[in-house]
Amino acid sequence: MAEDSSDSIKTFWAELPKADEDFLGAIRDWKNVQIAMDEEIIWLKGFTDEQVNSSDIQQLPNFILYELRDGLLFRKDALVPNKKMRTALLWTPIDKALKLTFPISNNNFFGIDEKFDVKLKPSEEEQPAIALLCSISDVKELFVTIPKFKLEKLDWIVMNDKALLMGTPLLSFPGKTFWVKDDHLLPTGFDFEFKNLSSLLQRKYNECNEDWLLWSENGSVLNINKEDFRKLSVSSFRLTEKSKEWN
Repeated sequence: MAEDSSDSIKTFWAELPKADEDFLGAIRDWKNVQIAMDEEIIWLKGFTDEQVNSSDIQQLPNFILYELRDGLLFRKDALVPNKKMRTALLWTPIDKALKLTFPISNNNFFGIDEKFDVKLKPSEEEQPAIALLCSISDVKELFVTIPKFKLEKLDWIVMNDKALLMGTPLLSFPGKTFWVKDDHLLPTGFDFEFKNLSSLLQRKYNECNEDWLLWSENGSVLNINKEDFRKLSVSSFRLTEKSKEWN
């Protein structure tokens, strides 16, 4: 007789104090997860094995994870149950139950007037770099050594004393690299604290997809019109240097 494979499927529940609801924004884009309110406790269910073991879960404060077995809730890997499964709960997908708000911030460091408190955090997922922000003074001697065919694959724009290069393969110049998510240019090794912010910010600040949104690790952003980029070449770089001298 074949073994019932359903016995090996684990069902996970979790609870969190309602006072810590804001921390759930980190997993708001996990559309498979459902939540329900029970007085001062938030219940969650529907986690995958991968989500249960993710750093997003482990970093949530006061978050208690259970495994559901025969109507009883066991702490993860525990042999004795902690409590019975809650019944008569009204379940809702987490992305619909949690409303995302944009608290206003006065951080004007990166050059646009209206700011929101958006945070970036180190990402476990490795993404290919597609843009490089470098100091012109650090790379001007290197430009003349690069073959023409490599330069022609890149676009660039000058911002004060810095140059932003875009394309692949990137040049091995000193500077800060960025990867693309929607039309956001995020520092390599970082992602939004709340991953679903990407599309929401695009709809709010770049609805026509005319700009690149260049982010720094501290959550500040610069809008750059895509049409302001031009093809990179030695001659365009030299013209830029000349114009800086005239100014």
